[in-house]
Amino acid sequence: MPSRTHEPEPLLTPAEVASMFRVDPKTVTRWAKAGKLSAIRTLGGHRRYRESEVRALLQGQIPTQRQGD
Repeated sequence: MPSRTHEPEPLLTPAEVASMFRVDPKTVTRWAKAGKLSAIRTLGGHRRYRESEVRALLQGQIPTQRQGD
C-alpha cells in the first residue's frame, strides 16, 4: 500500500490571521461570514483558516468583495 506522504495544510486561528492583517479577530470572523475567507470549523465549533488562502489574500491574489458594489 502506498504511504500517505501528503501532510495536512496548516490551519490558523482567528487571532493569528488578525495579527497578519493587523486587524481585530472579530474582523476576521466578519470576513469569513461575508465570504472573503473560507473557515473550517473544529469539532469544538472554533473557526480555523487555511494558511495558503490567508497568505494569498494577504498578497492580494484573491479579490476581496466590497460592500455596496
